[in-house]
Amino acid sequence: MSEKFENPIDPDKITENPSSLEYPHHAGSAVVKPEDQGRVKGNAIAAMEHQTDMQLSQIYQQMQLLADQAKQLNDRKVISEIIYGAEMRFEPLINHVYHLYEKEDTSFLLSLIAPDQWGRSKKSFEFVATVRLLADHTWDILDKNDDFDFGNEK
Repeated sequence: MSEKFENPIDPDKITENPSSLEYPHHAGSAVVKPEDQGRVKGNAIAAMEHQTDMQLSQIYQQMQLLADQAKQLNDRKVISEIIYGAEMRFEPLINHVYHLYEKEDTSFLLSLIAPDQWGRSKKSFEFVATVRLLADHTWDILDKNDDFDFGNEK
C-alpha cells in the first residue's frame, strides 16, 4: 500500500517567490493583462496632438488680436496725419467727435457737421470718417467710408 506520492505539479511551474511571476498564481490574484503597446502609444500621441493643436490655436488667436490692434493703430496714425494736414477752422477738443471730408481738389476738411446734417447747403465733399480726438492727440476712427483707401494717403 505504500505507493510513492508523485506531485502532479510540474516543478518548473512553481516558485518560492510568487510575486515575481508574470501571471496570477492563485484564484484571488489581480488580473494581469499584457499592455497593447501600440494602443498605449497611439493614445499618448492623440492626446499630445490635441494639446499642442489647442495651444497653437490659442497662440494664433493671440497673434490675430495683436495684428488687428497693430492695424487699428496704423489706421489711427494715417488718419491723424491726414487730419493734421486738413483744413480746420476751429481748435479740436479732446474726446469730441468730428467729421473728415475730402474736397473736390483732394484736400481734406475737418468739420463739426455730420454727413446727415448738411441739408441743402452740402458742398460736394466726400465723407471720409467720423473721428474722436484722443488724449494722445491721435484720432480714433468711429465710422469710416469703406470706399476710401487709407493705405495710400499720408
